[in-house]
Amino acid sequence: MKHYAGIEEKYCTADAAAVYLQSIPYDGTSTWGKGADGGFEAFLDASENMELYDIETRSEVYRKGVHILPEISEKRSPELMFEAVYRTTRELLEKNKFLTFFGGEHSVSIGIIKGFYETHSNLTVLQLDAHADLRPSYDGTAYNHACAVHDASKNTNLIQVGIRSMDQSEEEHMDRSKVYFDRDMYGKSDWMQDSIDQMTDQVYLTIDLDVFNPAIMPATGTPEPGGLDWNTCIQYLKMVFSSKEVVGFDIVELAPIKGLKAPQFLAAKLYYKLLSYKFMLNG
Repeated sequence: MKHYAGIEEKYCTADAAAVYLQSIPYDGTSTWGKGADGGFEAFLDASENMELYDIETRSEVYRKGVHILPEISEKRSPELMFEAVYRTTRELLEKNKFLTFFGGEHSVSIGIIKGFYETHSNLTVLQLDAHADLRPSYDGTAYNHACAVHDASKNTNLIQVGIRSMDQSEEEHMDRSKVYFDRDMYGKSDWMQDSIDQMTDQVYLTIDLDVFNPAIMPATGTPEPGGLDWNTCIQYLKMVFSSKEVVGFDIVELAPIKGLKAPQFLAAKLYYKLLSYKFMLNG
C-alpha cells in the first residue's frame, strides 16, 4: 500500500492519522468518457510529486496524518456498489476521523451522502458540478452517476454550484433558489456569500471535477464548456471552510488522459488544499 504523498510511516497509521482517505474506483455507469476507475492511482502519483508546504496557510497539513484505506472494489452492479459504499461509510463514521473519499464516477457519492445525512442532522450537501445529477433513475438504476444527488435533494439541504448542463426532467427535483448556474456566476462574486448564507452549520462537500473549465480539467467523463477557474474555486472553498464545519468531502470523475499529467496534479493540489483549509485556517 502506498503512503499518501510519500509521507513518512508515522503519519500514515490508522491510529495516528486524523484523516482517512477512501478510494472507490468504480466506473460502472459512466455513459461517455470512461476511465474514472483509474483516477485514484493517477491522483496518488501526482500527490507524491507536489510540494507539501501550503503557501496560503503557511502549513504542512500532512503532519495531521492521512491513512489510505483499502479500496472499495465492488463492481458487480450499481446496487451492490451503493450498498458497499453506504455500509463502509457508516462504519467509518464511528471512527472519529475526518473522512475523505476519491472516486470513481459520481455515483459513488450516493451511499456516502446517505451515511452522512443519517448521522448528521440538518446537513447541507454542497455540490460543485457541471451537471445537475438530479434524475431519480437512469439506465435502469437509481445508482447512476446522473442520479448522484437526487437522494440528497430529498433528504438534505442541497446547494448546487457551477451547474451548466441538465435534462428538462430534472427541473421538478431542483430548488432553483439554491442553484448557482455557471452563466450567472461568471465575472461575479456575490454568489459565494449568498450560497454560504443558505447553508446549515454542517456541510458535506461533493466535488465533481468537471465543475472546472475543461481548459484546466479536460480529464473527466463529460467535460462541459465554461466552468470554474482554479483561483475562484479555492477562494470560494476557503470561505466555506472558514464559516462552516465541513464534516467530510469527496472528489470524483478524474479520468486520466495518457501523457497529460496536469489534471491529476490539479486534483492532488485540490485535495491537499481542502485538508489545509480544514485543519490549518484557524491553526
